[in-house]
Amino acid sequence: MPRALLSVYDKTGLLDFARGLINAGWDLLASGGTAKLLTQNGLKVTEVAEYTGSPEILGGRVKTLHPAIHGGLLARDSQVDRDQLQSLGWAMIDLVAVNLYPFEATVARPDVSLTEAIEQIDIGGVALIRAAAKNHQRVTLVCDPQDYPIVLEGLKDGTLDESARRQLALKGFRLTTHYDQAISQYLSGAQSETLTLYPVQPLRYGENPHQSAVLLGYDPQDTPLGGKVLQGKELSYNNLLDLDAAWRAVVSYKRSSIVIVKHLSPCGIASDEDQLTAYQAALASDPVSAFGGIIAANRPVTAAAAEAIGELFVECVIAPGFEPEALTAFAKKKNVRLIQMPDLEVTPKVEYRSIVRGMLRQQLDLGDPQPINWRVVTVEQPSLEEMDALKFAWTACQHVKSNAIVFAQGEATVGIGGGQPNRVDCVRIAAERAGEKSVGAVMASDAYFPFSDSVEEAARFGITAIVQPGGSIHDNDSIDACNRLGISMVFTGYRHFRH
Repeated sequence: MPRALLSVYDKTGLLDFARGLINAGWDLLASGGTAKLLTQNGLKVTEVAEYTGSPEILGGRVKTLHPAIHGGLLARDSQVDRDQLQSLGWAMIDLVAVNLYPFEATVARPDVSLTEAIEQIDIGGVALIRAAAKNHQRVTLVCDPQDYPIVLEGLKDGTLDESARRQLALKGFRLTTHYDQAISQYLSGAQSETLTLYPVQPLRYGENPHQSAVLLGYDPQDTPLGGKVLQGKELSYNNLLDLDAAWRAVVSYKRSSIVIVKHLSPCGIASDEDQLTAYQAALASDPVSAFGGIIAANRPVTAAAAEAIGELFVECVIAPGFEPEALTAFAKKKNVRLIQMPDLEVTPKVEYRSIVRGMLRQQLDLGDPQPINWRVVTVEQPSLEEMDALKFAWTACQHVKSNAIVFAQGEATVGIGGGQPNRVDCVRIAAERAGEKSVGAVMASDAYFPFSDSVEEAARFGITAIVQPGGSIHDNDSIDACNRLGISMVFTGYRHFRH
């Protein structure tokens, strides 16, 4: 008869799991409070103290630390080990359900004492996890109550094989690693941070062919950007960077939108409930740069949009889904990578960048913090149509490389300038992209104008309304220029650099 050891602090789902094991013909061992709960609910269980012949001591500090327990866990599936256990009167233990004292929750309390914290350092539980994980070729470790149903189902249908036990063992080792780091950080008083990454797939090369590269994820089962690659060539390093930029931009819009990205910066963004119309407007913003770009949609791609996209050379299309007819259309372009995302979330809510001998971490820029308090600072007031266009352009410029300037007509960019050392050059670049469409357009700037020259350039190209953070010591110069030129201007109070 197979034998399971249950020793848990968090008893969520324990009774159903124990019943499932008993119904499957398992014999149960349990420690202290776990055994008490099972017995109170009419389940047959042998208490660890009875099994080992050694009582719990030191107020419960020592319960499962006994050779009968760890011998049963660490014994290999060999006759030599079985005979040795039998000669000692012990048996194999084939499954362990264990979780740990809530150390992190305890030390998170502002009034916690050192004595209280130390009492929440689990010793026996960590030892059980490591023993079971080490011997996962034979022993099943369950250290997460959410895995109880999966394990029971695997026992029932025979899919709980060595590969499955290995994944459960990895979860155990990750748990004890995190647990030890939390203890070390608390006792040392040092704020440390550990970032664990797993290889998702090797890449042919990095930004250039002479650079090696690999895609890493936060979980061993991660996929590129958390999505599913439906077709196309292998994703490259540069593809992944552009896909990331395009996806972050498109999901920042609530309306049905299309974003086209080239070299990490949008060259066209548009919103329209008709996806084909949105695509055509985004493409018209800069059709030259769109060639060989990345296209992102925040709605499932329609057949009509897919047919239109198919007329342009694009590297990748990323979206939350694709209509069947859209997949058929894209199948004619076998090299186009299609990535289907599971949702519209961007996670985690922090981002990291490496620098020489260090890392930078920051929260994601998710737009203006609430409450939003825009101020019209000019005599001229923006019309309702201009205000809608300013809101659209303001969101767009948050995803353009600084210094970011966006010209927009309605809910579509008509010219984008960014990535230059000075802002006035970006105004000129946006105007060049827009051409005649700059007349009557609005302009968004990711940061304030240090001088009035950008405003004066914008007026020269026909801009009628501007949105910017404000905050320069020369704000009044820009405001005076707008008043003189008949341009309305709104201050948001928040900057959105993206270097």
